[in-house]
Amino acid sequence: MPERIVPGPVSGVKDNCEAVCIHTKKIFDSCRDKDCIEDLRFYPTVAGQDILNRAQSVKGGQAELLYTYINVEPVVFNRGFYTVDMRFFYRVTLNAYCSCPRPVEVEGLCVFDKRVILFGSEGNAKIFSSQMRIDALDRQMLEQSNMPVAVVEAVDPIVLDAKLVECCENRCCDCDICEIPSCVCQCFGCELTMGDDYRRAFVTLGQFSIIRLERDSQLLMPVFDYCMPDKDCSCAGGCCANEDPCELFQNISFPVEEFFPPNSLNSCCDYEGTKHHCGCCH
Repeated sequence: MPERIVPGPVSGVKDNCEAVCIHTKKIFDSCRDKDCIEDLRFYPTVAGQDILNRAQSVKGGQAELLYTYINVEPVVFNRGFYTVDMRFFYRVTLNAYCSCPRPVEVEGLCVFDKRVILFGSEGNAKIFSSQMRIDALDRQMLEQSNMPVAVVEAVDPIVLDAKLVECCENRCCDCDICEIPSCVCQCFGCELTMGDDYRRAFVTLGQFSIIRLERDSQLLMPVFDYCMPDKDCSCAGGCCANEDPCELFQNISFPVEEFFPPNSLNSCCDYEGTKHHCGCCH
């Protein structure tokens, strides 16, 4: 069995390369998902419910992910695995069509629940740490349970469909939400309603997400040297006061893409040998 690398100089690489021990978050397991959430209940504002009652139809608008509640629990019969329960809160804007051909925007809330099972390993050590508080005594912090930390990365969903349904129609999984976080309620201009007056709206969202489980770990990493900034702070972040503005303007590349629309999505990535971010390049 080869000997383990220990902190210190690494031979055979470079003179200034050494192995150092760092404390960081290690990802033990992760997954990605593409959810098509059909017939998601739409909770409009009070003013929006009045518009839905008079609307003839609704069409999809846009959606914004406001907040995600995350809870991690161990799987009883499978050691090292954990369930990650998530609740996504969305602010959805629909286009309601009444008597006039011009649509009226209706804002409301949608909630989506999701669960995944990931491997997070086990940790039995009790973790203590001191945290400095200015003008106060330093306190000891005890982490009650050595659980992995779940991290959820998600983008704003795509509104795929929207429909109006009479309240008398029975639908499965059509129940009211019990509690809405105050931070979510503050994102709306007025009070939300359960939409039981006359009509209810349902939307279909497309959601991309990445979920991972992390733990604090000590890792041995190769280090080549200290990272020393080479940019001068005197002119960083803006123009210097004594520089000629016309000279600065001459250094700006000509915006070719603003004058000539691209022939395809891929062609917008390269103009005169320079890369431009347009959503198709990474």
